[in-house]
Amino acid sequence: MPETMVRTGQRGQVRVGVDVGGSFTDFVLDDHRGGGQRVVVHKVPSTPHDQSIAVVEGVLGLCRRADVAPSDINVLFHGTTVATNMVIERKGAEVGMITTRGFRDILHMARHKRPHNFSLQFDVPWQSAPLIKRRNRLVVSERILPPDGRIETPLDEAAVRAAAELFRKRGLDAVVIAFLFSFLNDVHERRARDIVCEVMPDAYVCTSSEVVNAIREYERFSTVAMNAYIGPHTSAYLRQLEGRLRGAGIDAPVRIMQSNGGIATVANSIARPVGLLLSGPAGGVIGGRATGEACAVANVITIDIGGTSADISVIRDGQLTIKNPRDTQVALLPVLVPMLDIDAIGAGGGSIAYLDAGGAFRVGPRSAGAAPGPACYGRGGTEPTVTDAQVVLGRLDPDRFLGGDLQIDSELARRAIETHLAVPLGLSVTDAALGVLRIINHTMALAINANSVAKGIDPRGFTLMAFGGAGPLHGVALGELISARDVISPLHPGITAAIGLLVTELQYEYTRSVLIVLSTAGAAELARLEAAFTELAAEGAAQLDSDGIPMDQRSYQRIMECRYVGQGFELRARVPDGPIDAECLQAVIRDLYDVHKQVYGHAFDDQAVEAVTLRLIARGATESLSLPALAHGGRGDPADALMYTRDTVFDDGRALPTPRYGRDRLLAEDTVSGPAVITQHNSTTIVPPGYVARVLSHGDIVIAKEART
Repeated sequence: MPETMVRTGQRGQVRVGVDVGGSFTDFVLDDHRGGGQRVVVHKVPSTPHDQSIAVVEGVLGLCRRADVAPSDINVLFHGTTVATNMVIERKGAEVGMITTRGFRDILHMARHKRPHNFSLQFDVPWQSAPLIKRRNRLVVSERILPPDGRIETPLDEAAVRAAAELFRKRGLDAVVIAFLFSFLNDVHERRARDIVCEVMPDAYVCTSSEVVNAIREYERFSTVAMNAYIGPHTSAYLRQLEGRLRGAGIDAPVRIMQSNGGIATVANSIARPVGLLLSGPAGGVIGGRATGEACAVANVITIDIGGTSADISVIRDGQLTIKNPRDTQVALLPVLVPMLDIDAIGAGGGSIAYLDAGGAFRVGPRSAGAAPGPACYGRGGTEPTVTDAQVVLGRLDPDRFLGGDLQIDSELARRAIETHLAVPLGLSVTDAALGVLRIINHTMALAINANSVAKGIDPRGFTLMAFGGAGPLHGVALGELISARDVISPLHPGITAAIGLLVTELQYEYTRSVLIVLSTAGAAELARLEAAFTELAAEGAAQLDSDGIPMDQRSYQRIMECRYVGQGFELRARVPDGPIDAECLQAVIRDLYDVHKQVYGHAFDDQAVEAVTLRLIARGATESLSLPALAHGGRGDPADALMYTRDTVFDDGRALPTPRYGRDRLLAEDTVSGPAVITQHNSTTIVPPGYVARVLSHGDIVIAKEART
């Protein structure tokens, strides 16, 4: 297993990152002891029925590899798909809702938007599969009025108690309390929560003002409904994980990756599990940005290809992109929490290739997952997958898969493709396997273009970074399809998402709705904005106090979500440091113009600008992973790294004798000319004919077309 040493880092610290995927769970250990640093990586099959089993078993296996006692671990960072899977599979809790009289059906009516305007057979998930059944949505008398949040109708506490009693009799797991205009005054929601907790002390109870204190009742109600829907099971998983870890002798605090790219405590994640909906993919994007910085590349398109899905994001000028609030959806349901701009599609190594009812050749989105997995795993799977196609074409060597930790059977892969694809289509097994890869590559290329070209980004000026266990197998083919400048295979492609967990920081976001026209704001409005940001900063400081973050490791970022007066949705504009005065607001307005032009292609400098939501991001710095520089090599096709040569079929259908190079034997500035296959424990990198791979100083590999003379 590859290990690296460097003399930087914090003495006495052992940190572990764990990222759970659909097929594999990835681990990285960063050991700062004895004045140096060791980085050890590991990978085990996931356990979808209970992710904590693979997590704990993998951590213990990682400790054995690194010769580290479990009790030596100081902190464990975790990215999980528990919350996302519950929503997609609709396996969440039975939830009750108490809301303002007259607004029982907000979740049903939504915004009267059709997902597909011209389809006669479209599905409306908020009606066909609601998170909260209508019979469990009860109303009470109360009313808060804008613009100052004054109480028009007092809360009917007896009605709240009666609703809670009914929910208790029905055996509901969770209750949400969502009242109109509670973002202006949450006194009724807080009192209703106290009453429900008295009646149902074991229930998961949350209020809309606690989860998302922002304007727009449908989106706010939907977000708190989502929070309660995933809350009981997510909190049970996190507590079970902590218990399993303690039972294994691991007493380290656990930190959870959030959808916004930051990390949070378990307690915070239990209170607001809605922030975990992109927990898994977010680590990959963070790791991709860190790799881009190490490679001195600021413009990167990342694609994280695992066993079940491919997650795509764009990093422009070294900056992560946060989704517009109108686009923050999970399973077509709006979730008003900050999320990295990541698009996920059902395409990965486990994606199943099949002929549909009309005889068309298709690949995915259905996946073989971790159990039974691809046919070549020999675990009972019989349908052909993308991984089986790679094996048949000689791109994955059965005796080198996961460094030999997982034995795969090439004959089973061949039989699956022959039976289900080649014979029915009248193709050779090789052509059928090539067809699988061409289809899945075009599917992923279309998704990349939808996340780049369709948003005004020209991939020709970007580097494609392909990671995940399957990423470097597809990287060059995808780079060709989207006309990327070049392709990067990170140092540990299959562990990049886990590495991302060790290069992020604690991050919390706090919001306040204001509705102030900035273009005409006077002294009263300036004072109101200053007071609101001061209150938000106090909330952030209190959270960082509870996390024990020293003052010199804290930072705060202020944001105004603004729009033109009368516009439907907002964009994020940065608020400069210092007092909120007229000069500050002009800087905010100018930034909004720039962001609007970047997003929509135009801006109206003469239009009035309105602030809708104030947002404060509180961050606590954590020790960051630093990878060492490799020794200089500068060799061409280094013989010291050559292991053996085997025939491999490339995209043009030719089978060529192809050398295998051990990645752990390559040095900085070494070059490998295609055709070649570069192998390592957690991934395999393909270098097709006509391409050259160059090793960078930290071990990342850049693959580009061979220069012609």
